[in-house]
Amino acid sequence: MLQNIRVVLVNTSHPGNIGGAARAMKNMGLSRLVLVEPQDFPSPEAVARASGASDILDSAQIVATLEEALVGCSQVFGTSARDRRIPWPLLDPRESAKACIEQVQLGAEVALVFGREYAGLTNEELQRCHFHVHIPADPDFSSLNLATAVQVLTYEVRMAWLAAEGLPTKMAKLETTSMLNTQPVTMDELEKFYGQLEATLVDIGFLDPLKPRHLMTRLRRLYGRSGISKLEMNILRGILTETQKTARGEPHKRREP
Repeated sequence: MLQNIRVVLVNTSHPGNIGGAARAMKNMGLSRLVLVEPQDFPSPEAVARASGASDILDSAQIVATLEEALVGCSQVFGTSARDRRIPWPLLDPRESAKACIEQVQLGAEVALVFGREYAGLTNEELQRCHFHVHIPADPDFSSLNLATAVQVLTYEVRMAWLAAEGLPTKMAKLETTSMLNTQPVTMDELEKFYGQLEATLVDIGFLDPLKPRHLMTRLRRLYGRSGISKLEMNILRGILTETQKTARGEPHKRREP
């Protein structure tokens, strides 16, 4: 689906921004870059800024007009940072990404269009877009670097695509340690911990078994609301074990940091 989405950069003046945009695209799984009359391309600076995404630069399509860049597109999203006199359908990046993925799911071609660094898209160019996309940055400092704007929109496109495909947005944690880190302890494991904790506190003289007061009750409440995982429990039990050895004057092996 993502192959049906093209990123269009209009009259880009700085080749580094083209490279940065290519890197942002590759981060998010997009690969189709169209350059409308770039002022300096190909360029070593673009390759350097691409940081491993030079394949996107190599396959970039260079055209003379925006009309050529949009051939075959059923829906076009044009980025705009300024208010326009003529009202136009306006979306934020998340809304535009959702609409974008809905179109490509139907097999349509979609374009995300970005304007010049110094002036954005002209009114005439924006009128060729079905929607205007506005990134709600701080109004006191709303000017975004071109590559940054590409990163914002392509990130939202990827998130919308992952949701549409039912794919996870978080890295799967398959390692044993990570599973222990998320798996909660059982009640019987907690009871064993409380038993060892009480014995340790007696060993170090912190708890008087003849006058326990409510110490263990308070500690149970403390640990009970902490949501301790199995990994965390292993750490706590290890600390108690070494503390008991020290209290009894037994030698113990120092753990490596």
